[in-house]
Amino acid sequence: MNVAVFSARPYDEFSFNEANQSGEHTFTYFEARLSLKTANLCEGYDAVCVFINDDLGAAVLEAIASFGVRFIALRCAGFNQVDLEYTAAHGIKVARVPAYSPYAVAEHAAALILALNRKIYRAYNRVRDDNFMLNGLLGFDLHGQTVGVIGTGKIGECFARIMAGFGCRLLGYDVQENTACKELGMQYVSLEELFSSSKVISLHCPLLPQTHHLINEEAIASFQPGTMLINTSRGGLIDTPAVIQGIKSGQIGYLGIDVYEQEADLFFNDHSDSIIQDDTFQLLQSFPNVVITAHQAFFTREALGNIAKTTLENLDDMAMGRPCKNEVKA
Repeated sequence: MNVAVFSARPYDEFSFNEANQSGEHTFTYFEARLSLKTANLCEGYDAVCVFINDDLGAAVLEAIASFGVRFIALRCAGFNQVDLEYTAAHGIKVARVPAYSPYAVAEHAAALILALNRKIYRAYNRVRDDNFMLNGLLGFDLHGQTVGVIGTGKIGECFARIMAGFGCRLLGYDVQENTACKELGMQYVSLEELFSSSKVISLHCPLLPQTHHLINEEAIASFQPGTMLINTSRGGLIDTPAVIQGIKSGQIGYLGIDVYEQEADLFFNDHSDSIIQDDTFQLLQSFPNVVITAHQAFFTREALGNIAKTTLENLDDMAMGRPCKNEVKA
């Protein structure tokens, strides 16, 4: 199968070439994101392989279908960027990578918690400047704190295990309870109780219409003053202007995010020689109690290898007309 890979970086090329040593598929790598402007690059390809910020709305899908594309391989777990009604109506197959490394994302969430709590980023810069004062670096014991986990699938479960290891009390919210999490001592509660009872809230749920802006002005008002909020899932889960107001009011005492709702034009690119025009993002960066990473939670050797391996398996299944366990349907 001829596959056009969009939003490709050198590490993607390496991992896919490693996984494709048998040469079953032919990959062409494009650094550009898939959009209406770049859809013409799909001419002559059977499939596209895309990432989180590629555009797979109806207009783009119509364009790439006109060039012969019949298969879409997502090299990510989320599929909110795909118009599934269009793909279903026009016979375009879509498959994703549901679990590349839940440990990678869960461990990154824990890293954000530790960095924020113990002010690692501030301490590092101080020592670099030969300033060894401890003022302003005061943290709190994680042991004994209540941690709320929203979304207790594979990633949420891994995160819960890490927090249980610190001796935290676990609260969970999900449409389906996870037996393994309950065995860790997690108590499933309503969102309202989780918001009001947690010192740390970590998001591990997909972005769906019902979870869009799950963290909004009303939710933040019910937080304990000084709550730590962590998001390693999807930027659209939080209403960023509301979060900014929550930081200003003190309801949110710490914010750690690896995703941002308007990240498509920012992340995975070097803007160091330009002026970022996103005033909301610039304001977020100005707060001393905010740590932002650029969608790197997934970024481990193991995860990249698993993404490539599963994507090739999905392409094999779709090419052969076999049932694909990772197919995404409307």
